[in-house]
Amino acid sequence: MPMADGGEGTVDAVLAATGGERRVSTVQGPLGAEVQAARGWLNESRTAVIEMAAASGIHLVLAAERDATRASTFGTGQLVQQALSAGAQRIIMGFGGSATNDGGTGMLRALGARFLDSAGDEIEEGGLALKALRQIDLNRLDERLHKVRIEVACDVNNPLTGLHGASHVFGPQKGATPDQVLALDEALNTYADIVAALLQKDVRDFPGAGAAGGIGFAAKAFLHAEFRPGVQLIADLSGLSQAVQGADLVITGEGRLDEQTLYGKTPAGVAVIASAAGVPVVAIAGTLGVGYQRLRDIGIVAAFSITSGPMTGRIEKTEKIVR
Repeated sequence: MPMADGGEGTVDAVLAATGGERRVSTVQGPLGAEVQAARGWLNESRTAVIEMAAASGIHLVLAAERDATRASTFGTGQLVQQALSAGAQRIIMGFGGSATNDGGTGMLRALGARFLDSAGDEIEEGGLALKALRQIDLNRLDERLHKVRIEVACDVNNPLTGLHGASHVFGPQKGATPDQVLALDEALNTYADIVAALLQKDVRDFPGAGAAGGIGFAAKAFLHAEFRPGVQLIADLSGLSQAVQGADLVITGEGRLDEQTLYGKTPAGVAVIASAAGVPVVAIAGTLGVGYQRLRDIGIVAAFSITSGPMTGRIEKTEKIVR
């Protein structure tokens, strides 16, 4: 049974489990170039499934070109807009693998919001430009958002700002230098201050607000999204709880099993559901890392690695033999 935790592969997992439709469209990528992004459509329930990484993912940008100060989630907003136009009554959004650090402002722009400086002009896209933000205009925000249920599949609990926030924790892997990390965090705080004054509530410390460069903050503050552990949400869609009833054994796995697997990763979610049904779980991984023994606490009775570590040379040799 296909599974995912809300990151890359979520759309494919849901479609494989439900028999939904895969729809591909052209949207704006993280740095402005057009990209082809897929979303899922479940016609019976009028549900759209969106991976923000499909439009705003780090895999869409070459390592040497990554720029967390300019990257935008505009393309993700275009996917949401397309789902609304298709008549979606429910939108499931998977957050993870982003190239962005714009607090979800790009997404909101695509949905009609305007971000203005002191002169009333629109600021540039990207997280760093938020330092010039003085006003947010929601007059043109798509009204259809009030009529749709939005659920976020998310496996991180980071706040928007601070040492555990989007910029400090995830900014460096998106190309941000130490000075840029500080500047981005300050810009996101400026943004959060203005949002708090506008909406009369401050959600910058909401667990998950810092997900995917802060898009979690925008989803909570403006889209009134419900946040759920990604693996739990996907398990519900795929009917995992029903599937494990009467099973003798459940086998799951991922690239690396370690202590971090306990915190919202697919094997942990599968193990919790299987254990509730009294079914033992075996996990298979590429490698076993520090603390993998703790997986026994959640019902994984055994864990196996298919390699002893990085094996590039052996893999190349094996490929030659297979050929």
